[in-house]
Amino acid sequence: MVLASERQEFILATVREHGTVRLADLVERLGVTAVTVRRDVTTLADRGLVTRVHGGVTVPYRSAGADERVTRGILARGRLPDQAIVGMVVPTVEYYWPAVIQGAQAAVASTGGRLVLRASAYDATEDRRQVTGLLDRGVRTLLVAPTNTGDAGQDLLRWLGTLNVPVVLVERLPPPTLPTLPLDAATTAHSLGAGLAVRHLVTLGHRRIAFVTARFSPTTKALREGWQETIGSLGLPDHAGLAHDVPPYGSSGWADAYDATLRTCREAGATGLFVHSDSEAIGLIERAHEHGLTVPDDLAVITYDDEVAAAADPPLTAVRPQKRRLGALAAEMALARASDPVERPVHRVQLWPTLVVRASCGGTPPMTVPMNR
Repeated sequence: MVLASERQEFILATVREHGTVRLADLVERLGVTAVTVRRDVTTLADRGLVTRVHGGVTVPYRSAGADERVTRGILARGRLPDQAIVGMVVPTVEYYWPAVIQGAQAAVASTGGRLVLRASAYDATEDRRQVTGLLDRGVRTLLVAPTNTGDAGQDLLRWLGTLNVPVVLVERLPPPTLPTLPLDAATTAHSLGAGLAVRHLVTLGHRRIAFVTARFSPTTKALREGWQETIGSLGLPDHAGLAHDVPPYGSSGWADAYDATLRTCREAGATGLFVHSDSEAIGLIERAHEHGLTVPDDLAVITYDDEVAAAADPPLTAVRPQKRRLGALAAEMALARASDPVERPVHRVQLWPTLVVRASCGGTPPMTVPMNR
């Protein structure tokens, strides 16, 4: 029996000799199943040693692929299409994403093109179905916020990397296990945004800062990591027990849950809250007022998003991701890739959020006071 390492070495040698090799030829020459060959090719591609193309495999970083890519349907270099159709797949058309979509739509429209939108509900299988539907509709470039975790997410990313149209990831990056996947990406530095919030509170004298969220999303994960890393880098006291998940503001039982969270935070000595997102921060302020706590005198609050933060009482200091600009940037990257499919290097662009200071933090740290029971 031929070992996997021996098969892979044979594949590498064959690709080096011929430049491009069909999968069917490898199956025949190795005398194994197509599934086995695809598995070996996937392993080599994930390591950056070969590049998968439709029906075959080629050497990576080949500069002679311009004619091949153009004949595969990618636009000729230096020319944007008339009425370019850009497809966009996002996990939801609610919360966070509308501004991103609007930015992309404006950028595409400014070139005389049209954006076609689909949603996929954080599911890799649905992501692929929606992308396939857009390709069937004739889109020429793709903006995708795919599921990028687990085996299904990795398989989806590999597939996106083999498509015959430019693909730009939006608010997603390939995992470390796919280090050379040649996909452009436009993302927000969410973890840095969490650091901006923590550092602002520290400059005001706060030493115990809780993190509260009601959302399960890649953004939440990055914010939690940024909160933890910044606390560690600044040498703040251990914050174990100061990360809390609460139900969405206004949902069943929200008030009791927020009361319990506030009580726990206060008992742990927290004088500042970093909250994801605006609605939950508004709810926490409301419950704090109900129990005789004032913001910012007793408790400083910073929110992440800044969609309705200015309407809070008091207005909320917020970390604002540049959502509209992110969508526009992703669309611009996709159109640039379409006009230069070969010579343009892979772009991974990250936008920093901005801190908008309002009244919910005050200028001096509060005294720790008990919450009314």
